[in-house]
Amino acid sequence: MDGHDSEDPKQSTADMSAFVQNLLQQMQSRFQTMSDSIVTKIDEMGSRINELESSINDLKTEMGMEGSPSPMQQSKPASDEVKQDEGSA
Repeated sequence: MDGHDSEDPKQSTADMSAFVQNLLQQMQSRFQTMSDSIVTKIDEMGSRINELESSINDLKTEMGMEGSPSPMQQSKPASDEVKQDEGSA
């Protein structure tokens, strides 16, 4: 018949075991490569977010200097006026 019937079952099992082990090692290697790539991309994204946050803060600072006073500065006199009104009541 064909050659597979005459093979030693132990040899066939050993070959299959080696094949599966090799396949698992390849999969592990690919998963590790993908994992490293994902972590690198997440780190890059974090850096870009930090740069964006810094740029937004810089723009806010520039707008505060060039434009009208910030809402925080406008709200302080109003809160002082409320305290004076409460004191006179």
